[in-house]
Amino acid sequence: MSSIAKYYLSFFSLLTFSSIAQVVELQIVEDSLYREDQFYIGVTYNIISSLSSGVVEPNGLSGGIQFGYLRDMPINEQRNLAVAVGVGFSLDQYSQNIFINKDVNGITTFTILDDTTTFNTNRLNITLIEVPIEFRWRSSTPSTYKFWRVYAGFRFGYAIWNKSTFKQSGNSVLISDIPEFEKLRLGATLSFGYSTFNFFAYYSINPFFNDKAVSMDGQRVNFKTLNLGLIFYIL
Repeated sequence: MSSIAKYYLSFFSLLTFSSIAQVVELQIVEDSLYREDQFYIGVTYNIISSLSSGVVEPNGLSGGIQFGYLRDMPINEQRNLAVAVGVGFSLDQYSQNIFINKDVNGITTFTILDDTTTFNTNRLNITLIEVPIEFRWRSSTPSTYKFWRVYAGFRFGYAIWNKSTFKQSGNSVLISDIPEFEKLRLGATLSFGYSTFNFFAYYSINPFFNDKAVSMDGQRVNFKTLNLGLIFYIL
């Protein structure tokens, strides 16, 4: 082999080795300032709690769906502790036996239905815009995308829409924007799990109706909710 050929062979070998080394070097470089900024979507089964006497959850769908975005802000050097703030929406439905109506003067009436009253549908639908705030712990690293997490926090919400729907044979009553409904909502949240799939819980701290919501038999219509389900985080 000529000296010129040996020279070119050595040159291309060196060039190839240098390129491979650069690729390997790029592969091991980690982002030391990584965040867990995330979109989220979740589904829940909604359980009415703190019930007034005689209030039950009839057969029917009580569930919800939520979605939104959270901005992750690490607070330690390892970046496994963080605070997150975001914005989201929640659409929830609650089946129960409180018949909400208006009398001839336009005043809202609340009647707790007993077993002698038959109906096909009696539900309360709510749409919320929410501001979630979370304190976060996770076992993630800059190069790990599957990890354990525990996120706890609060959600401040505002009900932009609420409607009560009552249907029975030959009768249908729809009441929107109920005056006694507490539009400002506050709830405690907890989510935990591994990777994409996580369990989720939400408990409403304040009741759905204010102290003006009194049933026909003099009871305060006072109930809250415990929502349990799954939440999925998407980077």
